[in-house]
Amino acid sequence: MYILVINAGSSSLKYQLFDMTTHDVMAKGLCERIGIGGRLKHNGKAKFEADIDMPDHAAAIKCVIEKLTSPDYGVISDMKEISAVGHRIVHGGEYFTEAKIVDDEVIDLISECSALAPLHNPGSVTGIKACISVMGPSVPQVVVFDTSFHQTMPMRSYIFPIPYKYYEQYKIRRYGFHGTSHRYVAAKAAEMLGKCAKELNIVTCHLGNGSSICAVKGGKSYDTSMGFTPLDGLPMGTRSGSVDPAIVGFIGTAENISAADIVTMLNKESGLLGISGISSDFRDIYTAANEGNKRAQLAIDILAQSIKKYIGAYAAEMGGIDAVVFTAGIGENNAMLREKVISGLEYMGLGIDSKKNNQHSDAFDISSADAEVKSLVIATNEELMIALDTERLVNS
Repeated sequence: MYILVINAGSSSLKYQLFDMTTHDVMAKGLCERIGIGGRLKHNGKAKFEADIDMPDHAAAIKCVIEKLTSPDYGVISDMKEISAVGHRIVHGGEYFTEAKIVDDEVIDLISECSALAPLHNPGSVTGIKACISVMGPSVPQVVVFDTSFHQTMPMRSYIFPIPYKYYEQYKIRRYGFHGTSHRYVAAKAAEMLGKCAKELNIVTCHLGNGSSICAVKGGKSYDTSMGFTPLDGLPMGTRSGSVDPAIVGFIGTAENISAADIVTMLNKESGLLGISGISSDFRDIYTAANEGNKRAQLAIDILAQSIKKYIGAYAAEMGGIDAVVFTAGIGENNAMLREKVISGLEYMGLGIDSKKNNQHSDAFDISSADAEVKSLVIATNEELMIALDTERLVNS
């Protein structure tokens, strides 16, 4: 079975084609500047990159299919070899607790959630409709939600301490994000530990330009750091993470700017960029800190302390933990940050072996010999998780 995984944005479309027999990626690529020109980057039998006119997402999907079936660049001979399409959807609100096969009602509900994810859900709906238009209604379309994994959180974890009417009227609550990643690495961690997920309490740390932490109790999301939007929680590349909400009113009065402008500042000018004044890219900040830049070092220290706080808090919530997992761009690749986070948590049974911590692999244990709680590094694979969900639903 071949499954095409699509991640559509407002003007972009990422794709990967999976062979579900081996779970190998056969081809992948990116359509950019949809509606304002168009550019395709494809990696299949051979690499291809060029400007191609893509007036809409349907045109982009046609370009993808053409390259996947091309004698020179493709990996299949006919579009009919694609058994199903899996779509990444950022927000499913309270409607979706698991992946779903697309029908008209599903599309309508995803559209309803656009108010909660205006930059993502409309593009996803466009991508779904484009695939149906190009591939026909006989090819199953499956949607997998970033938020659905977190729908198992108890109410005390997701209700904000503001007037309850705002939850009832506007569904303002903690939703959490990166759910597909947290679910994938938590399951992999259980495999590495040789135990059933239901027996384990795991803290998963998805650390990239966008970062979130999840308490996974018995294989289910119990609490998570991102909230109503992906702005909450840890300091990130350009996002502030959790701050005193009174700051919004104070800056608005002091600078005579609107709440919307301040939210933009908190989303795009804060976090590691705001602290360091150098970059939103952790690699740049890491280099600058090694060269003696104090604000770069401060940004790293603040991030590490924030991660440490969440690990401690989630250990307390779950009544202890069995493992901490690091994943995503920073989590998988920066040994220094991992060591900085775990250092000082020896009282909880954690400990890092520096030699193990400096290796590189898709999945490895960096725990010290005497550690009672495991520290693991696991490369996330959200696209494979989407493909697996799609395969499961189509086969059932």
